[in-house]
Amino acid sequence: MSLRITLSTAARILRQLRHDRRTVALLVVVPAVLLVLLYFMYDGAGGTFDRIALVMLGIFPFVIMFLVTSIAMLRERTTGTLERLLTTPLGKLDLLFGYGLAFGLAAAVQAGVAVAVAYWALGLDTVGTAGLVVLIAVVNAVLGVALGLFCSAFARTEFQAVQFLPVVVVPQILLCGLFVPRGQMAGWLQATSDVLPLSYAIEALTQVGAHPDATTTMWRDLTVVIGAVVVALVLAAATLRRRTP
Repeated sequence: MSLRITLSTAARILRQLRHDRRTVALLVVVPAVLLVLLYFMYDGAGGTFDRIALVMLGIFPFVIMFLVTSIAMLRERTTGTLERLLTTPLGKLDLLFGYGLAFGLAAAVQAGVAVAVAYWALGLDTVGTAGLVVLIAVVNAVLGVALGLFCSAFARTEFQAVQFLPVVVVPQILLCGLFVPRGQMAGWLQATSDVLPLSYAIEALTQVGAHPDATTTMWRDLTVVIGAVVVALVLAAATLRRRTP
């Protein structure tokens, strides 16, 4: 893998994103709008909004990035762009890590806007700092990118790519501890939750919500999520096809 080629790939993807206003709106505006909706849903419910919104600051980027990147990579294959790119010195890892870098930068903007809206417009109150929330949200978004790239290899149409959302994303949301604490789940559900990376991202966010400084548990959880990102990107490179029949 070449750093120069990876960076040039990331720059190409960012140029494409800049000219796609609908995708930019989806990445930046939608999470903030959904947080506003949550605010009015839990208006007057005490600290419920603080607890739910903090978790959603990790879930929204994860879901949106999964959807956007799985479709974007599928289009690269179906239009023949990927086949042409791979005839150049560009390698599969260069391409996928370039995607991860480009969407990681987009995720930083997304997380910054969402966290700013949550803290300064909606009054989100957490014991930990907003900076740690942004960091975890960005890493979680990159996790969505990596899983989206991996799943896109098994889809032939955009409709099939979207079908991976309830298969890969929804179970992680259900088992991450948002609805029922992981420790109160049935044994097999807790064991399943323990191998899903989103569970660790949400636990890291709850650590920020409960402690003024970064904890050992938070850094451990963040390391697990980053490891899952690397594994997903490597698997995506191993399964990536040049084109879709």
